[in-house]
Amino acid sequence: MTTRENALRKIATRLRIHSLTMTTAAGSGHPTTCLSMADLAACLFFSEMRYNVRDAADWGNDEFVLSKGHAAPILWAAYAEAGIIPLNRLGALRKITSELEGHPTPRMKWVKAATGSLGQGLSVGVGLALAQKMAGSPARTFVLLGDGECAEGAVWEAANAAVHFGLDNLIAIVDINRLGQSDPTMHGHDIAAYSRKFKAFGWRVHRLNGHDIGAILDAFNRVRKEGGPAVLLAKTIKGKGVSFLEDKNGWHGKPLQPEELERALAEIGPLPGIDAWKFVRPPFRVPKVRFKSGLTWDRTAYSAPTATRMAYGIALEKLGRVNDRVVAIDGDVKNSTYADKFFASFPERSFQSYIAEQNMVGMAIGLSAKGFIPFAATFAAFLTRAHDQIRMAAYSFSNIKFCGSHVGVSIGEDGPSQMGLEDLALFRPIPGCVVLYPCDAVSTEACLAELAGHQGISYLRTSRPATPVLYSPGEPFPIGGSKVVRKKAGDAVTVITAGVTVFEALKAADELQKENLGLRVIDAYSVEPLDQETIAREVSETGGRAVVVEDHFPRGGLGEAVALALAGRAKLAHLCIRELPRSGKPAELMEAFGISASHIARAAKELLRD
Repeated sequence: MTTRENALRKIATRLRIHSLTMTTAAGSGHPTTCLSMADLAACLFFSEMRYNVRDAADWGNDEFVLSKGHAAPILWAAYAEAGIIPLNRLGALRKITSELEGHPTPRMKWVKAATGSLGQGLSVGVGLALAQKMAGSPARTFVLLGDGECAEGAVWEAANAAVHFGLDNLIAIVDINRLGQSDPTMHGHDIAAYSRKFKAFGWRVHRLNGHDIGAILDAFNRVRKEGGPAVLLAKTIKGKGVSFLEDKNGWHGKPLQPEELERALAEIGPLPGIDAWKFVRPPFRVPKVRFKSGLTWDRTAYSAPTATRMAYGIALEKLGRVNDRVVAIDGDVKNSTYADKFFASFPERSFQSYIAEQNMVGMAIGLSAKGFIPFAATFAAFLTRAHDQIRMAAYSFSNIKFCGSHVGVSIGEDGPSQMGLEDLALFRPIPGCVVLYPCDAVSTEACLAELAGHQGISYLRTSRPATPVLYSPGEPFPIGGSKVVRKKAGDAVTVITAGVTVFEALKAADELQKENLGLRVIDAYSVEPLDQETIAREVSETGGRAVVVEDHFPRGGLGEAVALALAGRAKLAHLCIRELPRSGKPAELMEAFGISASHIARAAKELLRD
């Protein structure tokens, strides 16, 4: 064994000891999965990767994603050994006051994405590697996966994308320790099975013993020469280094009791005396990346009816001209979401995810982590496939703008599989997520500008049909606002709505005016946060009577938001889609499923009769 290999062996031993000690002190955690990857982690952090321990944002840093997030203790141990955090802080693992959480989150600034919902890390790595290439950085991205999570389809969406984008700076390491949480993994120690899969997607594959320091270093050396996307398939033993844990089922997620820890440490031996931080390799010098970050442009002078999805595409392309942090990702529907306008103008900042929505969101998380502003668009119905990735994007503190088009029954003949009817319920519960639902082209453009300037997860809901232009160019649409678009003294009922049904409400108001019955109409374009003050005031002025109408299922949408805001202070009628819809013409469907002007007028009259 060379001097270098001996040093890395000592560092791996330190990582094992830290992982065991931390989890026992915390009384919870996953020590056995840490033990299997200790040799890989030692070679990765103290021989292969380059990073500036004083600056997590250095563009020269290699990036690391721990996709198997339950191995967080060894990640914290590696950062401590590297000198990024004090060694004595490791004892704070899983404490409510600590950033060293049970699974990694960006509360610890070196973590670029929250992991632990398995199967997502490689997609994040694709986004990070793309960002490095766009910035002209020579740095690379490393993703360490568990073997169990390779059963997730999202892993293979990412593997496919990495080859498509030619990411020679992306390296995956699979810790193949054979055991999952409850049973052996699908392929156990059949390394050839993993090899066939990665090779089928076009990856360079390197098979090795994950406990042989020399073999690990040799594999990294070959990757450096040959490039990527490359994967190290490392055969390891779960619980490596402790005889009563090694390759034993039933130990997943179980810390050692104090007496068991004492036995384990006796087997491993004393903590080796070595300054691991001296082995950290500094990054290559990379000039600081400077962006244009404008948020204003000459607004479009709309006059003819225009679909809000079309306005989204026009506005996004204009935003791209003043802000080069903006990138677009699309799920093979860019000619329907109209993101194709951005793609045509900025091909170097446009990424086709094809029909792989989970990977689309994972890529967006990685791009956001490097300071880009991803706009990810597809049909709203298809975003439901990526709900878990969207949830994890929030836990990653990502700055991603989602656009869901083709919402509601108003899309028409394509039928229910294409209708986004659950999307508000998907995004509204996410803490801090902004949800805007504009009704015309002018408000869409203004809403997109608002979301571009908002830091955090946000969602823009756009419709398929062309709608009339209701607002004047330049009118502001702040987050948390609303517009009272029809109002006069003596109004009897307030209609609260958004999107296409704003125009149905206005039609209903016109019809009822002929009967001397006034409807007040509020465009609640900001569904989350809701303009509770305006809505409460206007409803109070109309005798506490309100109709909420939306092209969405009952649960989780505008109706529930309004009901919560008014908290029993009004008589409410909620018009929404209450049955499974079907194909038909937009007007037919809105009538058939109870959200047309005639239904609004009827609901208003019934409130007055009660």
